[in-house]
Amino acid sequence: MVGLLNLGSLVLGLIAWTLPVVNLMRSKKHEHKNWVVLSIMSISACSISLCFQIFYNYHLVKIEDWGALMDTMYAVAFAATVLLIVTIILNAINLIVYRNFITK
Repeated sequence: MVGLLNLGSLVLGLIAWTLPVVNLMRSKKHEHKNWVVLSIMSISACSISLCFQIFYNYHLVKIEDWGALMDTMYAVAFAATVLLIVTIILNAINLIVYRNFITK
């Protein structure tokens, strides 16, 4: 059951990247209604994904699986950093694209 935290983290991370891309594709169709909601959902999916990783690391500490923690901590920290940076960049691009429509 705890292994589902990693799967959930992966799925939510992909959702966090997919929503801004979908939002950018919709910008050419002049559909500007829900872009803020999609950006908030993207940032929320990223946050929940990172939270799942924290819960999984807590589980490893609780069962005292120090080997698993030492083996995977670098990769988890790197993946979390990439997830966060790419999500912020994609949502910042959305903000830049849609800011012209905010003022109109």
